[in-house]
Amino acid sequence: MRVKHLLVPDDEIVMTAIRSQGAGGQNVNKVSTAIQLKFDIKHSSLPEAVRQRLLALNDQRVSKEGVLTIKAQETRSQLKNRQMALARLQAFIARALVTRKPRKPTKPSRSSQQKRLNSKTKRGQLKRARQQKDW
Repeated sequence: MRVKHLLVPDDEIVMTAIRSQGAGGQNVNKVSTAIQLKFDIKHSSLPEAVRQRLLALNDQRVSKEGVLTIKAQETRSQLKNRQMALARLQAFIARALVTRKPRKPTKPSRSSQQKRLNSKTKRGQLKRARQQKDW
C-alpha cells in the first residue's frame, strides 16, 4: 500500500474476514463479508517520526500496544469492504504526514480593544436605560 511517498508492505497489514453486525437476513449469518484490518504501528517499517505522530493522534482505534484496528462492514461485498479498510488506513497515515504550521501569537490592535470596550459600555448603558426605576 502506498501513501504519498511512503510504502507500507502488505505483510505488515493483517486482514481477516468476520461476520457483519446488524440486520441483513441470512446473508449476515452465513457469510463473513466484514473486514477487520490490524496494523501494528510500533513494529511497522514507517519512519520513526511518522510512527510517533500516529501514536500521538489519540485515536480510539489505536490500542495501548500501538495496534490500529479498522473494521469495514458497509457493503455486502468482501472485496469492497477490503478496499474501504485500506482506504481508511491510507487516510489515517496521511493525517499523520500533514504538519501544521506553527501558530504565531498575536495581540489585538489598540483600536480593536478600544472598539470592544466602547461597544460594551454602550450595551451596558442601553441595559441600564431599560431598568425600572424605584422612585
